[in-house]
Amino acid sequence: MICGFVIVKILLDEQQLNEGVEKLARSINDSYGSRPLTIIGIMTGSVILLADLIRKLDMPMRVGVLQTASYHGTQRGTLTIDAEMMLDVTQRDVLLVDDIFDTGNTLTAVIERVRQLGPQSIQSAVLLRKTGQQQVTGQPDFVAFDIPDEFVVGYGLDYNDEYRNLSHIACLEPDDLAVSDRGM
Repeated sequence: MICGFVIVKILLDEQQLNEGVEKLARSINDSYGSRPLTIIGIMTGSVILLADLIRKLDMPMRVGVLQTASYHGTQRGTLTIDAEMMLDVTQRDVLLVDDIFDTGNTLTAVIERVRQLGPQSIQSAVLLRKTGQQQVTGQPDFVAFDIPDEFVVGYGLDYNDEYRNLSHIACLEPDDLAVSDRGM
């Protein structure tokens, strides 16, 4: 498939993603039932997942976001968490929604940050869990897909703030990254 000038390999197509989000929603609905839930999307990568997921959940909910950043191109950098706009989570059941569980460092840091705010409970849901990269012992509570160790974009995930709008998940190969770095 051609996206701009970069050829990408589709890992998960639109139908597979829809089925994965349905599976995630069923698991979350089964776990929480009709209990009120505060859902916090970890931006920016989870924006599409968050929108699709909350429309499939049955319980009363509040929805908020917090911003994190750890990637610069393909390089991991210092993790920053900006929770200034996050909802009050004191004594609430909280579900953190993220796009990908790679090393696990981002989700672990966010859980610790949110835990300091006094929620009743914290669970996490991710669209993708990448195999072979985890640097933490914890795991997400809900996972739609396990994927190989590939650099992926689409459905909210980006490379240099591009490709988020793809309706599928695609793998960027090293040559694709070089083309994109030259400024398509």
